Amino acid sequence: MAILRCGRQWLDLSSPQVMGILNVTPDSFSDGGRYDSLQRALAHGRAMVEAGATVLDVGGESTRPGAAEVSESEELDRVIPVVEALSKAVDVVISVDTSKPVVMGAAITAGAGLINDVRALQLPGALDVVAKSEVAVCLMHMKGEPKAMQDAPEYDDVVQEVRHFLALRWAQCQAFGIENDRVLLDPGFGFGKTLEHNMQLVARLKEISVGQLPLLFGASRKGAIGTLLGADKDGRVIGSVAMALAAVERGASVLRVHDVRETVQALTILNAVRNAA
Repeated sequence: MAILRCGRQWLDLSSPQVMGILNVTPDSFSDGGRYDSLQRALAHGRAMVEAGATVLDVGGESTRPGAAEVSESEELDRVIPVVEALSKAVDVVISVDTSKPVVMGAAITAGAGLINDVRALQLPGALDVVAKSEVAVCLMHMKGEPKAMQDAPEYDDVVQEVRHFLALRWAQCQAFGIENDRVLLDPGFGFGKTLEHNMQLVARLKEISVGQLPLLFGASRKGAIGTLLGADKDGRVIGSVAMALAAVERGASVLRVHDVRETVQALTILNAVRNAA
């Protein structure tokens, strides 16, 4: 049975797991400002768990294209109270979407079991923080920085370049003593990629994993889906679920989504069909 070790908790990856997105930011592209109070964030976290989420991913700094940076102190103020409250209120893995080592350390102390880093532990000190803990980490590929990552990104072969980057970051984790059962990989759908690049990542997702490490996939409500459908962010639910199922069929183990209930229902149908076969 495939397992991700997340501190005191374990995530069973023998079937796809759903990670609910909980942005405690004023400017995230889809839900900015909706859950920026502790009460609203806690209520939404509970609702996603009731809908079937087995991981909650708390983010205090938007990484949408063009997003402004947030100070360390502000990110701590946004994230840590929510992590503390959720870790006491729900019995699922709490993830924190951050690249800052200080925020990582504080979040782990507050009860987080997973660090979801769009910069793949590249900031000084980040590898040390995770290595000295027992939590899991998600290493994501991003070309450039959020402020300019969508300014005409280019690749010779996006799948091979993403795979090579993730292999290098995994090697760094191994060098710091971070065990394989604590590592997830994320190809970074929408992070420094054109629509064609994103479609290649989904179509060839099986080629991206290295060392048989599990894959996290997050395309929920993103611009590529809006482009394909000609829909604004509120009209991308069905497209997001369809993309998530395509990723699962190609090997994704964890789906990072806004629409938990719809995704869980779709996975229930997919699993029933698989089991019948």
